[in-house]
Amino acid sequence: MNFSSTLLENAVAEFSRLPGIGKKTALRLVLHLLKTDSAQVDMFAETISKMRREIQFCQQCHNVSDHALCNICATPARKQELICVVESIRDVMAIEATQQYNGTYHVLGGVISPLDGIGPDQLNIETLIQRATNNNVSEIIFALNPNIQGDTSIYFIQKKLAHLPVKVTAISRGIAFGGELEYADEMTLARSLQNRLPVENFVRQ
Repeated sequence: MNFSSTLLENAVAEFSRLPGIGKKTALRLVLHLLKTDSAQVDMFAETISKMRREIQFCQQCHNVSDHALCNICATPARKQELICVVESIRDVMAIEATQQYNGTYHVLGGVISPLDGIGPDQLNIETLIQRATNNNVSEIIFALNPNIQGDTSIYFIQKKLAHLPVKVTAISRGIAFGGELEYADEMTLARSLQNRLPVENFVRQ
């Protein structure tokens, strides 16, 4: 791809760093910005910059937040005794879109995957154990992607929770094994939450 402007080329290169954005799409986005009013472009750039500078992670569940506690954890109407454990922030958004869950969340920040060099110490597991120990938690629901890494993580965390009087369940396998929560349709995900089962049904002891 030949560019008559180094500034244009640099902008395309930066956009193409984004996941799912190739060079052609990046060029289309940059050319669109060139045709946009400069004040709007400045606002766009400042919004992205401000988000990156000021966004926080909830001290309780590790979800993205504008404050020390995210809106979900800070809402009294949410069932604080119910914790849904997910891999990523995208999974929180996917479950919230179903409008079928009124508890809180805990974002692990990944799953145990030795082949990828990800161990338990690199995930938000200890803070989950602390929440289950110190708070009046009645149930922990695992909503991890139905694959080997997800099941390994459930097995490991379940063992850490074994000494606590907490009900431990997992969403039913309406999600196909090997699938990902964020791509599941809202109806399937909602039914998987409603029909959750003891984790023993999925994880071999």
